[in-house]
Amino acid sequence: MTVRIGVIGTGMIGRDHTRRIEKVLTGGTIVALSDSVPEAATNLRDELAPAAVCYPTGEALVAAADVDAVLVCSTGSTHEAYVLAAIEAGKPCFCEKPLATTAEGARRIVEAEVAHGSRLVQVGFMRRYDAGYRMLKTVVDSGIGAPLMVHAAHRNPTVPEQYVTPMAIHDTLIHEIDVLRWLLDDDYVSAQVVFPKRSRHAHAKLADPQIVLLETEKGVRVDVEIFVNCRYGYDIQCQVVGEEGIASLPEPMAVALRQNASLSTPILTDWKDRFVDSYDVELQDFLMAAAAGTASGPSSWDGYVAAITSDACVEAQESQGAIVPITLPERPTLYR
Repeated sequence: MTVRIGVIGTGMIGRDHTRRIEKVLTGGTIVALSDSVPEAATNLRDELAPAAVCYPTGEALVAAADVDAVLVCSTGSTHEAYVLAAIEAGKPCFCEKPLATTAEGARRIVEAEVAHGSRLVQVGFMRRYDAGYRMLKTVVDSGIGAPLMVHAAHRNPTVPEQYVTPMAIHDTLIHEIDVLRWLLDDDYVSAQVVFPKRSRHAHAKLADPQIVLLETEKGVRVDVEIFVNCRYGYDIQCQVVGEEGIASLPEPMAVALRQNASLSTPILTDWKDRFVDSYDVELQDFLMAAAAGTASGPSSWDGYVAAITSDACVEAQESQGAIVPITLPERPTLYR
C-alpha cells in the first residue's frame, strides 16, 4: 500500500521530509501541502511534489478524503490543533517536536488518543533512530550492568540573538530528555539547573553554558551540559556509567587525516548532518505503521512526559539552583 501523505508546514523540515518521502523512502507519496504562507506550499509542490494539492489551511488538508496520514511540520504553537484534528479524523499523524507548546496541550492529545482507542501519533524524537544511540542502548540493556550515572553534552557552535535562556531546555535539551529516558527505560523525578562561568560569546538574554542535573526513579543521576556557543562545532556526547562497565555514544563516522605534522578528524557543524540518517529511518518507520492505520515509535505519552520534564527544568532555571520535583500522572494502558 502506498500511503497518501499530507504535509502541514513547508519550511525547512517540511521541505526535507517531502524530499525524503518523494525521493528516498518507500511506501508513501505526497498528495497534499499546506502552509501559512501559500506561496511556500506552491513552490514546494512545483519543486518536489507535482501531484500534490495545496490547501488553504491545515484543517482542510487533514479533512481531505485522499489524505491517509498527516505530517505536522508547522510552527510549534500550531501542533496541538493539527494533531487533535488528525486524531478526530482517525488518521495517523507524525508530529515534529514539540507535540504541544504546553504540558496541558500535550495532555489533551494523550486524552484524545486514549479516547480513540489506538495509537495514531508518532512524535519526531529522531535520536531514538540514530544508529549510534541504538548501539549504545543495546550495550546499556545487556552489557554494563545497572546504569548508575549518565554524563551528556549538547553543544552548538553558535545560536542567533532570538535564542534565549529557556530555549536551552525547550529547543535543545528536549532531545536529551527523551532519548536518555528511552536509553535508561526510566522516568525522571527531579531537575536542577546550575550555571557555570558565563561564556563571553553568549548574548545578553542567554545564560550559556548551563548544566542540567536530573534524577530518575531508579536513582540514576544524569548531568547534561548545554553549551550553545562552543564555537568549534556541533557535538553530541553521551556516556553511561554502569555497575560493570562504561559505554559511550560513538562519534560520527569520519576519515582520520594525517597532514602537516598533525592527526585530525573533522567535527560536524550542522545538526542536520549529524542526524540525517535517523530522519530517514524514523519516517520510514512512520510510513510502515501508517500503512496499517496506526503509529509506532515515540508516542504522545513520550511527548507529554517530555513537556512535563522540560517545564520542570525551566522552573529549575528560574529558581537559582533549587531542586524541582517532577511528578508524572499514571501512564495510560495504551502506552504500556
